[in-house]
Amino acid sequence: MVHAATGFDLLAAGVGPALAAASTATALTAAALAGRPYGLVVSAGIGGGFQPAAPLGSLVVADAITAADLGAETADGFLPVTELGFGTVTHRPPKSLVRVACGATGARAGTVLTVSTVTGTAARAAELRDRHPGALAEGMEGFGVAEAAAAHGVPVLEVRAVSNPVGPRDRAAWRIGDALTALTEAFGKLAPALESWNPHDH
Repeated sequence: MVHAATGFDLLAAGVGPALAAASTATALTAAALAGRPYGLVVSAGIGGGFQPAAPLGSLVVADAITAADLGAETADGFLPVTELGFGTVTHRPPKSLVRVACGATGARAGTVLTVSTVTGTAARAAELRDRHPGALAEGMEGFGVAEAAAAHGVPVLEVRAVSNPVGPRDRAAWRIGDALTALTEAFGKLAPALESWNPHDH
C-alpha cells in the first residue's frame, strides 16, 4: 500500500479473498484513523497463467480484477452474483495506472481472476476461459483486496507473476522461484513509477 508522503508499506494479507479483504480493510481503516490514509493499494503475488498467453515467469497486470466463482450454479450453468441482482464481480483499476505499471515492467494487461479454489483440471480451465475470454491469470486474493480498497475509495492495482499453468495440477511444473524473482525485479521498476503516478491522469 502506498502513502503519498512516506512511500510503501508491505502487508502480508493472507491466503484467499476473505482474509485478504479483512486484512486490507483493517490496514486502510487504521491508516485513515491515524490521519495518514493510503493513496493506492497494490495486490501482488504469484499465480496461475492461462497458456499460451501468460507463460511461466511472465508478469500480468490486471485491467480487470474479477471474482470468477462468486455466484450460483444453475441447470443452465454458472450465474455471477450480478445476474442474481446484487453485488459486483469486477473492479477495474484506473487505465492510466495500468499503463504506467505495464510500461515500467513490461507486463501484459488483462483480466486476473480471483478464485477460492485453485483450478486443477483442463475442464475447469476451459470453462473459465469461456466465461472470461480476456483472462490471463488467476490468483486467490485480488478481488478481496479490491473490495476493501473500493470501500475506502482508494484505487487498486493487481500484479501477478506466473508460477504455474492454469489447468491440471502438476506441482513438478511449478516455477515458484522464477515467479518470485520476476515479481521482485518488477517491483524494482514499478515502485518509482507508482510514486510518480497521478491519480488525476486518465
